[in-house]
Amino acid sequence: MHLIVHHWDTDGIASAALLVKALGLEEFTNMTAPIGEFRFDERLWKAIEKADRLYVLDFNVPSEVEKVRIPTLFIDHHTQPRIGNSLVEQVNPSLDGGYYPSCSLVVSEYFNIFNAWTALGVVGDVGEKAFELGITNRLLKEEGLSQAEALRLVELIDSNYIAMEREAVEGAVAVLLEKGVRELLKYDPWVKKAEAIKGAIENALSSAEERNGFAFVEFESPFNIISKVARKLVWEFNYRGAVVLNRNFHGKAQAYFRISPKEAERIEMGKVIARLKELGTNSGGKREVVGCVCERDKIDDVLKIIEEYLG
Repeated sequence: MHLIVHHWDTDGIASAALLVKALGLEEFTNMTAPIGEFRFDERLWKAIEKADRLYVLDFNVPSEVEKVRIPTLFIDHHTQPRIGNSLVEQVNPSLDGGYYPSCSLVVSEYFNIFNAWTALGVVGDVGEKAFELGITNRLLKEEGLSQAEALRLVELIDSNYIAMEREAVEGAVAVLLEKGVRELLKYDPWVKKAEAIKGAIENALSSAEERNGFAFVEFESPFNIISKVARKLVWEFNYRGAVVLNRNFHGKAQAYFRISPKEAERIEMGKVIARLKELGTNSGGKREVVGCVCERDKIDDVLKIIEEYLG
């Protein structure tokens, strides 16, 4: 059995579809991890035990790949260490200092197969910056897709993971393989899901309060939208930063703190992350972003720490 493990977003799904087409696979199983968790869970390990060959795409889990005991092709574009496992062929331009905006582009170059899925992977990972690349525009033009349509397709494909539907993410690969990309623009299950998510984001944005140039938003939703809400508040509404709380996300609480590049010169996110971890939360991030998942009774303690850095 050929087993494909891929990331849950558009780039991961597009990369999986490209690989299936490139290899002409007629029998395969594609799976993703629990959404939001960078690990192989028990379900994945059981599938790996039964597989003859494994493909890991756009899923930055080198420590997990080190442990596999079957021939594996590991294609990615994220920064990661070299794999020591002799059963693994690791294809990643970043190992030699290269930068690729998406895994789909790495897969396409490796197998010499380029189509609209390649472009959608790029758009999915870097948004409108993808249109600064000639290859993205060329591939979209060949398919007769506008930039707006490409952004809409990413929104539709991503609706599956934003809704936290793991099986729908896995099913999305088959949808890409079976339907033309223009058909996907009217694929009803995704359209309905995307509209529900859009409504949840708009409701969250409408409740934003401003404090000293920072936006504060609180809501309860089963949709994983905190990063999208924060990004819009900072990038489109030009707040100094945004603090977004989802107080009931499948029985947990989420906090997301995004700041503008100017504020990143003042606020050291590494210190924020360290303090949130001391509370026993699952926290991480980068220079301008902190994301946190915790028990619901800890979210006010999380908020107090974040508020200390707002000035």
